[in-house]
Formats: sequence, structure tokens, C-alpha cells
Amino acid sequence: MPDNATETSTQTGRCLCGQITYELSGDLIATAVCHCDHCQRQGGSAFSVNLIAQKGQLNVSGDLATFEDRGEHGDAVYVYRRFCGQCGSPIYSELVQPEGIIAVKAGTLDEKSGVAPTVEAWCEHKQPWVSLPGMAVSMDRE
Repeated sequence: MPDNATETSTQTGRCLCGQITYELSGDLIATAVCHCDHCQRQGGSAFSVNLIAQKGQLNVSGDLATFEDRGEHGDAVYVYRRFCGQCGSPIYSELVQPEGIIAVKAGTLDEKSGVAPTVEAWCEHKQPWVSLPGMAVSMDRE
């Protein structure tokens, strides 16, 4: 590859039933763990591992269903949670602010072995038995 050329990485993924597939291209903003109560409930786990990217980096095939998440106080929508309406697999969350930022659910990747989160958010909701090494940034909220 020439010195001035850039290599663009592409990751692929899918839902459990295969109705939804996607390609995520380019460099990620971050790989982050979210401990918020809503991610715990959506994923049925203690936290969610997310690939943070620009919405334009994601190409989805299939029809996604959407849940409008209104947050802790039930006020304005703050995130659109996109999922497979057939099997229920969460695919990505689209933040209202900042606009254009998405969080692709790392568990839906075809190749997960390279996922290495370095940021964790909503630590005030973190389960007391969870301890994640290697976090460069830990935030009480977002």
C-alpha cells in the first residue's frame, strides 16, 4: 500500500435471526461500556459494550424496529434504540444529542475478539460486582 493511502476497516454484524445485517466502516470514535439502567434492561445484562461511531459509517440491511427511550424521567426522547423486530436483538442506539452519533452493540459483531473498551459511562449505575480493567476513562454519568 502506498504511504499516502489509508486503509479503511469494515466490520460486519447481524441480529440473532439474521434478518438484520450491517457493515460499520471507518475509524471508531471510541469503544465504550455503558452501565446505565436502560442499557442493562435492554441487553438483559450488567452493562452494554458499544462501538461509538458516526451514523454515516453504518450501512444496515433489513427493517429495524425502534424504541424511543425517554430516559430516567420520562421526558423528551434522548435515544432511539434500533433493534430487530423479529428476534429482538439490539443493533444500535442513536443519540439525539450530539446528533449523528450512534452506539453499535458489540455483541452483534461477526468478529468480536478485537473489541477492547477503554471508556465506561454511567458508573453510578454500575453493579457492585463489576470490575473492568484497562478503562482509560470512567464517568459517573455520560
